[in-house]
Amino acid sequence: MRPDEEVALTPPQRWRAFAVCMVVTVTTVFDLTKVNVALPSIQDALGASSTELQLIVSGYVLTFGLALVPAGRIGDQRSRRLLFVIGLTIFATMSLACALAPTPDMLFAARLAQGIGAGIQMPQVLGLVQTLFQGDERARAFGIFGVTVGMTMAVGPTLGGLAIAIGGPTDGWRWIFWMNLPLALLALALARWALPPPPPASGRTLELDPVGLVLFTVSVLALMAPFLFTTGSPHDDPRRWWILALFAALAGAFTVWERHYEASGRRPLVPPGLFRVPSYRNGIVLASAYFAANPVILLMSTLYLQHGIGLAPVYAGMVSISFAVMSAVAAWIGGRVIARIGRALVVSGLVTVLAGVALLVLATLTTPTLTPWAMAAAMAVGGIGGGLVMTPNQTLTLAEVPVGQAGLAGSVGQLGQRVGGAVGAAIGLSLFYSSIYRETGATDTVDVSVYRHAYGFGMLSVAAFLAIALTVGIVDVSSRRRRVS
Repeated sequence: MRPDEEVALTPPQRWRAFAVCMVVTVTTVFDLTKVNVALPSIQDALGASSTELQLIVSGYVLTFGLALVPAGRIGDQRSRRLLFVIGLTIFATMSLACALAPTPDMLFAARLAQGIGAGIQMPQVLGLVQTLFQGDERARAFGIFGVTVGMTMAVGPTLGGLAIAIGGPTDGWRWIFWMNLPLALLALALARWALPPPPPASGRTLELDPVGLVLFTVSVLALMAPFLFTTGSPHDDPRRWWILALFAALAGAFTVWERHYEASGRRPLVPPGLFRVPSYRNGIVLASAYFAANPVILLMSTLYLQHGIGLAPVYAGMVSISFAVMSAVAAWIGGRVIARIGRALVVSGLVTVLAGVALLVLATLTTPTLTPWAMAAAMAVGGIGGGLVMTPNQTLTLAEVPVGQAGLAGSVGQLGQRVGGAVGAAIGLSLFYSSIYRETGATDTVDVSVYRHAYGFGMLSVAAFLAIALTVGIVDVSSRRRRVS
């Protein structure tokens, strides 16, 4: 018996389980954005270098991504509830370690382990949503999921800035990690009561495809490694890009092995058949490109507001509230109409996000007093577009995926988002800081014009990734129309 066969819950029980999943989603996603606003404080308090700061952010994303696929695979075959609890326990424990870290190295190590916990639990959330709900109810659940993710990502910087304001410039960043604990403990207490129990033992051995797992892990490491060490400094070693050649070879070997493994009658780590589903394949590529752009918008805007015009962290974070609110509204509406409109709704959302990015760049031309307000207005436009992308695309991507592969399919999608986010952040920040180095030779300038140029330069990468996502969306819409006709 598989986890997709274990669920026979009443509607109230399903929504209670879903509520627990949303608590975990909030806790996990917060750490993707709220830490960004604390980077200047961490640098001052611990004496961290720009490379160490990059690793503190990207290291979490790296291990998060590495754990997703095997955790989704195990959850599909065994107990999603058990994996949920294990991941959440690791996440909570490592949040405590982050809060107490005395050095950048220890903070980095704790962030790596924290990412593993997040990567174990997130596929179980997506698998449970796909398993618990069907039809319109599933679209509603994914609508709430999209609202939650959008709100959490956008509110994260504000919450992080508030923690720093309350805790002070030296130790305020530690409160960013302390606040994970009550949410995690609440979710752990509710998980046993609300989540579906594991199925009876079936006598079936756990199939993990060990060769595929090794090839997959090393491939992801090879893909992300050069971006993790990209800071925009003139001292970045250009030889790191040769690692991408290793990635290409490993990815090819992984693809060949997975096809061979499946042809032999066994269950591969990532079934090649998943990518023969057009809605799933296009949705994964679109989401990966979108997530290479969206988090960078929030990150670079926060950096510009803090460094460029000297805004306090809490106020810099508050600028993104308009993005959160409008994203939540648009995601809710998008989840209700996506079945009628399809991927064209996602395309319209991407166009709107691009308009918001253009307005953000124009906002930096205003006076420092008006800039936060102009950026907040631009964020509202971007939020509308983002809400029409995230929830509708998630619903369409998983619509034709077999329920028995829900956790794995969702985890592959999450991996694409995490890799996209890491690559996008590395490229965006590299362009941002390289522009500053080029103009001043240092990164501690307070000249607003230097940061304005850096912000515009970094936003070029955001526009490029959004253009890729838009192209995929247009191709998907066109191909669907051809199939229908």
